[in-house]
Amino acid sequence: MPRYEVTIEKDACDGIFACLTRDPRFVEGENGLATIDPGADPVYDCEGEVTNNAERVVATFDDDRIDEAQQAAAACPTDAIVVREMGE
Repeated sequence: MPRYEVTIEKDACDGIFACLTRDPRFVEGENGLATIDPGADPVYDCEGEVTNNAERVVATFDDDRIDEAQQAAAACPTDAIVVREMGE
């Protein structure tokens, strides 16, 4: 399974939430912007490590759902989301 990192740049996010319809791990945060909650998916158990600071949200996953994350990134009209596969 690929290991990958999902980054949301908070300054670029406008809270349009197109990502939420592509990947249920994306949720609305307390600040009204998109964030990532690995446990938010009602169908699949998901584990991930999430770091949330003033500038960005960074989540690292080791599963076979990179396509869903990439679809969420592609749907973001402000290009606030980047998905990067990590080398071993």
